[in-house]
Amino acid sequence: MPQSVSLDAAMMGRCCELALQAAGHTAPNPMVGSVIVQGEEIVGEGFHPKAGEPHAEVFALQAAGDRAQNATLYVNLEPCKHTGRTPPCSEAIIQAGIRRVVIGMADPNPTASGGIQKLQAAGLEVSVGVEGDRCRQINEAFIHRVTHHSPFGIFKYAMTLDGKIATTTGHSAWISGPQSRIQVHRLRGQCDAVIVGGNTVRKDNPHLTNHGQGSHTPLRVVMSRQLNLPLTAHLWNTATAPTLVMTQPNANLEVQQALQVQGVEIISVPNLTPAVVMRQLYERDLMSVLWECGGALAAEAITQGAVQKVWAFIAPKIIGGATAPSPVGELGLTQMSDARSLKNVTITPIDEDFLLQGYL
Repeated sequence: MPQSVSLDAAMMGRCCELALQAAGHTAPNPMVGSVIVQGEEIVGEGFHPKAGEPHAEVFALQAAGDRAQNATLYVNLEPCKHTGRTPPCSEAIIQAGIRRVVIGMADPNPTASGGIQKLQAAGLEVSVGVEGDRCRQINEAFIHRVTHHSPFGIFKYAMTLDGKIATTTGHSAWISGPQSRIQVHRLRGQCDAVIVGGNTVRKDNPHLTNHGQGSHTPLRVVMSRQLNLPLTAHLWNTATAPTLVMTQPNANLEVQQALQVQGVEIISVPNLTPAVVMRQLYERDLMSVLWECGGALAAEAITQGAVQKVWAFIAPKIIGGATAPSPVGELGLTQMSDARSLKNVTITPIDEDFLLQGYL
């Protein structure tokens, strides 16, 4: 492999590493990292910390100072050309005297795109598509949000080898091992919201926090049409993390008042469905949503297109039980040919468990 090609790949890899340092903090913006190189020496780097803060290229240019002149700038996403909450990065790159710009992927947001053409028009050498698959993967939630106008949904569950998420009595702690649970806590820390149904609150009394795995705790969302929820639960401790309960008009006003006193936000909508919840979260500028619900709600979410990716932890255990619950409820499918297939599947061993990831 030519040295310049391997250097480009290595520097784009560094951009991705930098970008991921802000995982969970940038919504609705993408995760972006940037590196400036003179020869083979890194002279400046930076990442976008959150919406409203300077973009990655600006931090990298500030760090490089005068050494940005005639240097190569690497960035995993096309520099913007528009003025939004911050000035256009493409103009800052031109003004700094950068000679060459290497870009991982074009920006799918039509409002922000056009930076590539602006840089080329200014006479800079521009290369696009270096480590493109990796760059698209780390910003898959952003890409989905701007192209489908909805948050990116991830359905996470743990099941036994025979496909059960609990025993016939409803007992489910613990199916997966400690290392698998740490992976879940890290995933929560990278998502903007985590959603459960009322049944999960009643049976499991979850915390739905990152348990110290990262610096971000997601918004906790409970869907409950009847609002038949307990008056005390870990989720009502809003000093730990914010909680939003979505219900329907006039549902259990006594519970509604009790939760509001504890700092829980409540929104009522006429027809509560996963699609409606996703629209609400999109309007709140959220980008990635984690579904940690039971089978009935999971089936609704899948049917309504609220799930794009699956994280399935499979434990080498057998529970049995004809009535023991499974991860997904009724989808209305009667033929195996109608089954929803996952694409781009990966399987990763985690101690004794296996993590299967794929896209619907």
